[in-house]
Amino acid sequence: MDHLPHLNRTLDALDPPRWAPPASDATHLVRKVHELRGVPLGELCPADLRTLVSQQVALPYVLPLAVRLLLDEPMLDAYFYEGDLLLAAVNVPTSAWALFPDLAMRLRTVVMTLPEAATASLPRGATEELARFVARTESLR
Repeated sequence: MDHLPHLNRTLDALDPPRWAPPASDATHLVRKVHELRGVPLGELCPADLRTLVSQQVALPYVLPLAVRLLLDEPMLDAYFYEGDLLLAAVNVPTSAWALFPDLAMRLRTVVMTLPEAATASLPRGATEELARFVARTESLR
């Protein structure tokens, strides 16, 4: 994929300004996101990508990484359940997908060809989220 430069760099370096340290009373999620901004992109695991994508942090850098995984394994269990990274990705705003229309179309094709059996185990409302993604990305063609 040609949207994967800078795998040895961190989000702090690529997505300025560098964030200040989290407050001492910050939630675990806030602390985790701050921590992930200091990890080189190439070292982010699927769970890290799910966290960053779902929190919409530095999407121009992390979304292509997530899609690369999803094209190979759309129902990947990144942390919580099978398909959790996919659902995080399809809920990204259309404006982020507009930066990568080719990736959006490739993921759209994957979503459209998922067998019903694969999506049956997803949480309630997931089928509708997938359908909304397919409809929203139609305009990116």
